[in-house]
Amino acid sequence: MDHIKSGKIDLVINTPLGRSSRYDEKAIRSASVQHAIPCVTTLAGAAAAVNAVRALQREKLTVRSLQEYHGQQRETALRTRPA
Repeated sequence: MDHIKSGKIDLVINTPLGRSSRYDEKAIRSASVQHAIPCVTTLAGAAAAVNAVRALQREKLTVRSLQEYHGQQRETALRTRPA
C-alpha cells in the first residue's frame, strides 16, 4: 500500500484467492483507483496487459478510425479475391 501511495507502482496485478484475501483485495483496488494506477484482477487480464506492453515495446501505437480500418481490410479482400 505504501508503494501505491508513494507513486512507485505503475500497474497492479492483484489476483486474490479465497475469502481471507477479500479485505486486502478491496484495499489494494481502492488505493489503485484513488491514485490512478491501472489494476488488473484476473489472470486473463494480466496476460492481456503483458501482451499489450510487449506490443508497445515492439511497435509504435497508431490511431485509426473504424472507417479507415475497415476500408483497408476491404481493399485487401478485393485485391486477393479470385476473379
